[in-house]
This record gives sequence, structure tokens and C-alpha cells, in this order.
Amino acid sequence: MALAVAHAVDGEIVNVDSMQLYRGMDIGTAKLPPEQREGVPHHLLDVLDVTATASVGTYRPLACAAVEEIMARGRTPVIVGGSMMYYQALVDDWDLPPTDPAVRARWEDELRRLGAPGLHDVLARRDPAAAAVIERHDPRRTVRALEVIELTGRPFAASQPPKDRPPRWGTTVVGLEAGADWLSPRLHDRVKTMMDSGLVGEIVRLRGQGLTRTSTAGQAIGYAQVLDHLDGRLTRDEAVEATVTGTRRYARRQRSWFRRDPRIHWVPADAPDVVTRVLDVLARADRADPADPGGTGGHEDAGGGPRAGG
Repeated sequence: MALAVAHAVDGEIVNVDSMQLYRGMDIGTAKLPPEQREGVPHHLLDVLDVTATASVGTYRPLACAAVEEIMARGRTPVIVGGSMMYYQALVDDWDLPPTDPAVRARWEDELRRLGAPGLHDVLARRDPAAAAVIERHDPRRTVRALEVIELTGRPFAASQPPKDRPPRWGTTVVGLEAGADWLSPRLHDRVKTMMDSGLVGEIVRLRGQGLTRTSTAGQAIGYAQVLDHLDGRLTRDEAVEATVTGTRRYARRQRSWFRRDPRIHWVPADAPDVVTRVLDVLARADRADPADPGGTGGHEDAGGGPRAGG
């Protein structure tokens, strides 16, 4: 889909998948190999070592610079991916909430004491809405939410931009709507394909480069479960099933999160003419925007990716 859009709008793809930022994390993130990119330039892939900490704060200025440089050359940025906060920080021009090393360290101490589920229970008591959208076994985002709540004295969502204002750069946002009955068997097949394609070997190599279970990269779905398998905590079959379960859970979170954004144009992913439908949405958006007669605003396809989409 992203390639079809890029060809249609003279576009270049900008990655908004947090784990595709990492070099060497290819199989488990379904990163499109260079030989399959059909000559379309891709930006913000393979920019971090697996020992680095990917964050919205470091991603946003890099992505903004990429989008604006593409537009300055008269081409169209096509933002692709489904990492929710990365999408929001980029398309909403989000001023990130404050941070305080001492406050964060205190919540990290609580994380070590209570474990990720226990700390998530603390978040659920303080901010049920935040707990509903943050995965129970996601320690990094749980700590960050509690830090923001303490520093601002407000619910975590209050620090985020409203979703009823126009997206940055006049971005047209398109989401691929995937119902559970259609998506679930494909998620299972994807995990099996990843394992058959050498995911375990990829992770063994990345461990040699410093990948650990507690690192940001090591918490990615699929990577965390295989690392547990390599450490003897899970069998191979258990790692596969845990990855399938984690992927389905994440897909539900994406669906719920993006559904709250009224700016997204939803297109059924299982429609036989899905590419045509998406291109029609973008064409209508261009015709409706007299301030952008050349169609140089961004586009995005959310949940799944200025044109934007996921």
C-alpha cells in the first residue's frame, strides 16, 4: 500500500514504526528489504543501534526534518507505520510533556520492586484511562505515564494534543481497517513466517551486538519472547504462541487508539480494490484543499501510516 501511494503521489516514505528504527531488526519488524522498495526512497530506517533507547523525543526532530526536506524538494512525504505516540508527536506537532530524572528514577525503583504488572496496577488506580491504552507488560510507557502524571498533576491524556485540530502539514490520514476475524489468522501466519525466516538467528546475532531483554529494542514483540526462549524461560512453541498473543493484544490497542482520531479516513483492508480506495481518498483530499493545489501536503496511513498510513 505504501509503495502504491508513493508511486501515485511522487512520494518518499518516512518510517513511523519505532522498532524499524533499529539496525538489524529486520525479520521481526517485517522491515521491507531494499531490493523490494521499488526505487522509492525510505527515511528513518536503520538509524539506531540495538543498544540505543528509541524515544518519541529523539524521533520527532529527525522525522520533522525528513518530512520538510522531502517537501522542500517538491515531493510528497508518505508517513507509514503504527507506533501511536510517534504518529501523534509528528502529525500533531506535539509539545512533549516534561521530564525529571529524579522522578523517573523513583518510578523505576518502584518498577524493580513491583514488577511491570504491579506498577501498571498503580497506574490503573491513578489514571484508569492511561492504563487502558498502555500494555500491562510495557514498563517503559508505564513509568513515563506515572512520571507525567506526577509532574503535571493531571491525567496522562491531558498532556496530549486534542484530536480535533487539523493535522500538521495538512496531512491526509488513511487507516486500514482490519477486523479481528480477518486479521487474527494473518497475525498467526506472520509470526510463523518470521520464525521460519530466521528470527531466532537474527536475535542471536543482535545479542552479540548488545541486545538484552531489558533494553528498549529487547522489549519489542517477538524479540522479547525469543530472548526468553534463548534464556530457557520459554520453549520455541511457547515463544511463538506468546508472540502471537502479544501481537494480537497490540493490534487491539492500535485499533482502539486510532479509532479515537476523527481525522482518519478508514478503508477496509480486505477490500479487493483497497489500493484504489486509498488513492481515491487522497485524490478527494487534494481537490478539497485549495491551499495545497499541488498535493504536496503529507499523507498518512495510520495503524497499520503526511500522506499518512499504517
